[in-house]
Amino acid sequence: MKRTVLAVLLIGAAFAFFGCSKQKQSAPSGGPVTIQVAVWDVTTIQYYKELVDAFNASHPAIKIEVIDIPASDYTNKLSVMLNGGSQVDAFWIKDGDTTPGIASRGQLADLSAYVKRDNINLADFNGLAERFNIGGKLVALPASTSYYVLFYNKDVFDKAGVPYPSNDMTWAQFEELALKMTSGSGSNKVYGAHIHTWQACVQNWAVQDGKHTIVETDYSFMKPSYEMILRLQDAEAIMDYGSIKAGNLGYGAVFNRGNIAMLPMGFWNANTIKDAIDKGDIKMNWGVATLPHPEGVPAGWTVGSVTPMAINAASKYKDEAWEFVKFVTGAEGADIYAKWTTFPSRANSDSLDIIASVPGMPEGLAEALAVKNIALDRPYVDNVAEVNQMLGEEHSLIMLKEVTIDAGLANMAKRSKEILGR
Repeated sequence: MKRTVLAVLLIGAAFAFFGCSKQKQSAPSGGPVTIQVAVWDVTTIQYYKELVDAFNASHPAIKIEVIDIPASDYTNKLSVMLNGGSQVDAFWIKDGDTTPGIASRGQLADLSAYVKRDNINLADFNGLAERFNIGGKLVALPASTSYYVLFYNKDVFDKAGVPYPSNDMTWAQFEELALKMTSGSGSNKVYGAHIHTWQACVQNWAVQDGKHTIVETDYSFMKPSYEMILRLQDAEAIMDYGSIKAGNLGYGAVFNRGNIAMLPMGFWNANTIKDAIDKGDIKMNWGVATLPHPEGVPAGWTVGSVTPMAINAASKYKDEAWEFVKFVTGAEGADIYAKWTTFPSRANSDSLDIIASVPGMPEGLAEALAVKNIALDRPYVDNVAEVNQMLGEEHSLIMLKEVTIDAGLANMAKRSKEILGR
């Protein structure tokens, strides 16, 4: 009997413990408030842990509980959590273009009053904060960004006796240089450039001037970009699109082979190159230049994306969640991002210098990264995901030459009108 009573008491205590552990609350003695923050791949993306640790150290009254979600599932699981009334307090939005959809469901807290109260200067975000003013509410703040640059293999240029790409080069000059750098055949083949299979690696150059977006009903403005890439493909100055697709070849692995002169790609690829060199997998002298720009557009105009942070409108701890969002998107957070060679959204000369000073980064990097304008690769409007998927399908047909450029662009326009209901 005593053993039975004791077992019941222990089971009851266990249920009480686990039940309480699921509830966020302040400690009875007025200890720290625990807030839940959603993020992806925290074990492999180093700056997340450092951001959380630094915040915890400087804000003893608030404790961060990380909800780690695999990157491939993050957007869907975050949506399920918010729709299901989860008590997640703050979160990164992995795909910035999904922000309007989340906001339309009333799931994002308005940060306007916090920004005003704490005198946050939105100009520090280089024009990116305004993207999140939706329906008269500031529903998120930019945390980090990434944009396209031009990687190049110094060894290939040195062997050819050709000067490296400059930070002020038009796409026409890029094409000319790619043709010039192409030589050999078979195992001795050197490609002047590499264009990955993403539609962004053609269509981005068409929206770089900021006059258009990928959500249009007339895509004739993309024709010059497609003509340039197909000319390079016909001249065998870049690898054939079909071969890259069939071989499922990643741009990093292709560039690291050492027979590619130039690669327009997001700066995130810098860490891939650096890590491969550090591990001894490859030997390469490499460099980074500013992304080539369209004729008539100033040097330093590029294309990129933004990762914002937001607060759950249903959070019970909005004030505490705001302190974390403010920290991550503030100056201290910016330095941590930069330390891990990731652009903070409030990037300035100081943060670019931090990135450039990371061991293994190439000479002249800070100058190459000093961009003047970042056009969004995907605008923050309704139906952008559906339009983007459609553009990818039509892009493949153009690159495989199953349709002409004109026919492909016409198909894009027709399907976009259907998606947008115009």
